[in-house]
Amino acid sequence: MLKAFVLLVFVFIHFVAADFYSSKYDDFDVEPIIENDRIMLSYTKCFLDEGPCTPDAKDFKKIIPEALEMVCAKCTSKQKQLIRKVIGAIMEKHPEAWAQLTAKFDPGDKYKESFDKFIAGTD
Repeated sequence: MLKAFVLLVFVFIHFVAADFYSSKYDDFDVEPIIENDRIMLSYTKCFLDEGPCTPDAKDFKKIIPEALEMVCAKCTSKQKQLIRKVIGAIMEKHPEAWAQLTAKFDPGDKYKESFDKFIAGTD
């Protein structure tokens, strides 16, 4: 019982104390995604539950709802830069995929204004 309590406290502290998402992906190379429509669309299909997910895509998919709601408040500056770059490419090259993503993750456009400002870099 005590071990379970200690574990629970540890997990709680870990999540509460986490001011930022893991820096694991701060050096993630987004260029292959941006430069290859097939790869870009496979990521979007994963996020839309329409296709398989790579381990990286699964990790990204888990944080999308919170990152959207909090306008990437827990993202490092490097993560914000990478996200802006990838989303900008999706918006430009695949507006229909972007429309599907926004319909799934923000169906009522609740976060649209704040997220548009974030993407524009005016947040």
